[in-house]
Amino acid sequence: MPSGCRKMQSAAALVAGAAAAEAFSLAPATAPVLRGTAPSAGPAANGAAPPQAAGDDSSTPATATPSSVPTTAAAAGGAAALAVLGAASSARAARRERRLRAKTTRAAVTMLEKDATAMTTPGEALKKLEQYVKERGGSRVLKRILIANNGMAATKAILSMRQWAYLELGLDQVFEFVVMATRDDLDANAEFIRLADTFVEVPSGKNVNNYANVDLICETAKAQKVDAVWPGWGHASENPDLPKKLKELGVTFIGPPSPVMSVLGDKIAANILAQTAGVPSIPWSGDGLTANLTEEGTIPEETFKKGCVTTAAEAVECAERIGFPVMVKASEGGGGKGIRMCGSKEEIEANFPQVQNEAPPGSPIFVMQLCKGARHIEVQIVGDEHGNAVALNGRDCSTQRRFQKIFEEGPPTIVPRDTFLEMERAAQRLTQNIGYVGAGTVEYLFNAESKEFYFLELNPRLQVEHPVTEELTRVNLPATQLQVCMGIPLDRIPQIRRFYGRDVDDSSPIDFLEDNYVYPDRHVIAARITAENPDDGFKPTSGQINRIKFQSSVSCWGYFSVGANGSIHEYADSQFGHIFAH
Repeated sequence: MPSGCRKMQSAAALVAGAAAAEAFSLAPATAPVLRGTAPSAGPAANGAAPPQAAGDDSSTPATATPSSVPTTAAAAGGAAALAVLGAASSARAARRERRLRAKTTRAAVTMLEKDATAMTTPGEALKKLEQYVKERGGSRVLKRILIANNGMAATKAILSMRQWAYLELGLDQVFEFVVMATRDDLDANAEFIRLADTFVEVPSGKNVNNYANVDLICETAKAQKVDAVWPGWGHASENPDLPKKLKELGVTFIGPPSPVMSVLGDKIAANILAQTAGVPSIPWSGDGLTANLTEEGTIPEETFKKGCVTTAAEAVECAERIGFPVMVKASEGGGGKGIRMCGSKEEIEANFPQVQNEAPPGSPIFVMQLCKGARHIEVQIVGDEHGNAVALNGRDCSTQRRFQKIFEEGPPTIVPRDTFLEMERAAQRLTQNIGYVGAGTVEYLFNAESKEFYFLELNPRLQVEHPVTEELTRVNLPATQLQVCMGIPLDRIPQIRRFYGRDVDDSSPIDFLEDNYVYPDRHVIAARITAENPDDGFKPTSGQINRIKFQSSVSCWGYFSVGANGSIHEYADSQFGHIFAH
């Protein structure tokens, strides 16, 4: 069972503490002026000895005349009386001071108590969320969420969902976020742990021990009594076993159903489905294959195997048929891993074992022709459980290094608008036909000279570069994922209605396959910030971060997964920041 669960101090408590400290500092700190005290008694009143008479010397016997003794005694008695009066007056003033301080403190505490009472309670916040979901046609409320990820993904999810709750509901503490955290992330001062309400310490090491461990995620979800699990990208986000096992536990998976994830998340099955739907495909090992989905929502196994290569010899045979150069790819690869470009038989024989080793164990492998000079174009899609699918414009992610995106921009201006509209509609039909639910990305290769495009793959998850789309459309994608999983139809989500130029309070339907959205009025470019070693071919590296200094503005902003005095540990993704400008 997960252990080390600890409740973290909430932002509201920190604000209240700061307010309390500020309120208490309003009490006067200097001594009050004592009224009605004789001037000569001032020093006595302040605790000093009364001033001695001129020429008075305690070591010399007094030589005053008898007549002068009473006068001196009277004077001394008068001074003593004034001193007592001053002391008594000072004591009264001190008591008044204490009463004043106590009154000020009580007032400050009362003020804070009133403010706390005025703040929305958890019950009221839940009621407001329930009202929102009901008014928008939803069917369930998701409040306590497990973020089954770390780094950039976990940080962005929490920031986005809280921002949406504040802007849409006027509340920033509607959701409760539980995160999984390894000792490596704790020691690295990871930002997502600070942002969460609760963290559960999980085993360190490779992600199969933690963030990619489906059984551990399900065990944590059950122990923490969460309503939903957000998988992010990477790790277990494309493992169909995760939504399947969570469904058995009665926990909502914020993503597509297991069968759909299985068939679309698999690059081989996705290509077969694309061909079946009439979407153009580049020559590959599964040329011409079509299939109808089984009752379980999967590609028939016999058809699926025809699109795979299992040995280097089979890969060579396929490459010779479709023509060199080719890409040898693992179906479950990603992030630049499990993929190699090969220009000859010898290169395939050398690279095939590397593709096998980099991909998850048992991942199918396929071969596709390399499309030279093509642009990598993406269409952001979201499907709901009511059969709708919306395309939220797209991105040009052609600038890559080692098959890893480093710059992204949108809209993809290299593609003519009418051609891009065809790409969007094809993506919508493809996802709509199989009942896709959640956010996903349909990727194409686009030939700028011939204006032709080819289906590449469909990623059944949110992608790192999704903030480019958010900046273009003003649609908060993690929050949209959440609303879709609450059963809210896409055309009832306020931000999507705004994107289509519709009244957010109206319930008129939107036909996403016929109606056009308001084209974006800006261009956005993004750059990834990664930890790399320039002396070692810019390979990913780990180490301490001494300082991060970046000032966000309206037109240029960014977010980071670690702060000052943090670090990138050996098991962490090398990307720790993302910057966007428009």
